[in-house]
This record gives sequence, structure tokens and C-alpha cells, in this order.
Amino acid sequence: MTLLSSLVPGLSRQAVPTPAAPAEARLRPAYHVREDEHGYDVTVQLPGVAKDGLEITALDGQLTITGRRAWTPPAGWTALYRETPRASFELNLTHQGDVDADKISAELKDGVLRLTLPKAEAAKPRKIAIS
Repeated sequence: MTLLSSLVPGLSRQAVPTPAAPAEARLRPAYHVREDEHGYDVTVQLPGVAKDGLEITALDGQLTITGRRAWTPPAGWTALYRETPRASFELNLTHQGDVDADKISAELKDGVLRLTLPKAEAAKPRKIAIS
């Protein structure tokens, strides 16, 4: 018994083909949103997505993140086990229009996308002077 077959019940010594996901299939990636008085910090897990396969759009209170993986299996390659299907990622986040879309910044490193969405000045809390 191999380590792989002990971890995956029902796995035999023969290769188990993994069906490829349809080209139009999209996965919702894991993500985390943190808010403070200055804006939002969004972290999105996009394994296998490179900078040229990533598209981020902000329009009318909607933030859309689309990531396409460029990796294709070599000829004759058979997967024994896959943790994620071969599909693109798509995440749609809605906000209340309090984000300054012109100042959004993004960084992609090792399959982790970090977005900073600053709040518009009108949406930030402000102190009122008392006369």
C-alpha cells in the first residue's frame, strides 16, 4: 500500500482519470475581506493564476475578479488526484458605492491576490467641530 492509496480510499494501482472541467465552468475562490475606517482589504486565493490571466473590474458598486489558469497538462499525462478542477475563477463582490475606484490597488504574488479598496472621502467618518 502506498501513501497516496492510504490517503485516498478506493484508489487502486491503476491511474484514475480526472474529468476536465468544461471551459465555461468557473470556481468561486476562497477570499477574506477586512474593513477599517480607511477602506477594505481583500485577500483572494487564486492558485495557478498568473498576472496576465487576471482581470479586475470595478463598476457601479460591483467588483469582479476573473482569473484564468494557463497551465495545460502534458501529452499523455494522467492525474491520480487533483485538489481543484481545471477551471477559471470568478468572484463578484458588491459594495455600497463607498469605494474610491480610482485608488484601488492590487498585488498578485504566489497565487494570492491582495486588493486595497480605499473608501471615498465622503464615506469616511469625520469629526464635527462644535462652536
